[in-house]
Amino acid sequence: MKFIITIFRDEDGMFITECPSVPGCVSQGKTEKEAEKNIREAIKECLKVRAEKGMPLTVTTRKVEVRV
Repeated sequence: MKFIITIFRDEDGMFITECPSVPGCVSQGKTEKEAEKNIREAIKECLKVRAEKGMPLTVTTRKVEVRV
């Protein structure tokens, strides 16, 4: 499966990653590479738990344009 993730750097310098289509799936790392590795593992675990609980594996995400 392929997922889109977000990565940003927090105020402490850690890279925070999130997978918007898997609710609650968040991880972090000291580098972008480490954060990406960690979110891959987090996605696998989140999908496993959601499947065990009979929950939908993912939710719908959309890209919207917002003019500012």
